[in-house]
Amino acid sequence: MHSVLIVAGLAFGLAMDAFAVAIAVGAALGRPTSRQFFRLAFHFGLFQFMMPVIGWFAAEGASAVLARVDHWVALGLLSFIGGKMIVEALRGDHEQVRGDPTRGASLVMLSVATSIDALAVGLSLKAAGVTLWFPCVAIGVCAASMTFMGMKLGRRGASRLGQRAEVAGGIVLILIGIRIAIDHLI
Repeated sequence: MHSVLIVAGLAFGLAMDAFAVAIAVGAALGRPTSRQFFRLAFHFGLFQFMMPVIGWFAAEGASAVLARVDHWVALGLLSFIGGKMIVEALRGDHEQVRGDPTRGASLVMLSVATSIDALAVGLSLKAAGVTLWFPCVAIGVCAASMTFMGMKLGRRGASRLGQRAEVAGGIVLILIGIRIAIDHLI
């Protein structure tokens, strides 16, 4: 029972970045379709599941290298996507079809950025001698669920805020990247 609570807490903590980014994406999209909900939740859950697995297998020799750069990768990716959202919102091209953050390179970058800390968890699981699959599945399912809920919240806020919601969403992504970098530096 004790280990289940630890895994649940770990999964919830790792899902918070995905939740916050999902709020920003939901706000930016305004009225996300069911496909957009599915794509973002599925990919965030999948990447949150995969990163600890990759970390587990990379634990043999790459842990020091990964720990030195993972926070910078997250900062760069989130800042790039956030900046792009802000620029698109300020241009005011709302009549044209804008980029969809739940597709293509944007989706992959957001998925990596929100799950990069799970890579370190995989390294820690290996070092602690913990079994791999139960924590990874719990982390992925929790991230997918929190992403779905975050998009719902973001969608509600966007209907009231309009263009400002997209700018705020971009700022939130950049701030999340900064927080990840600061957490790793401290």
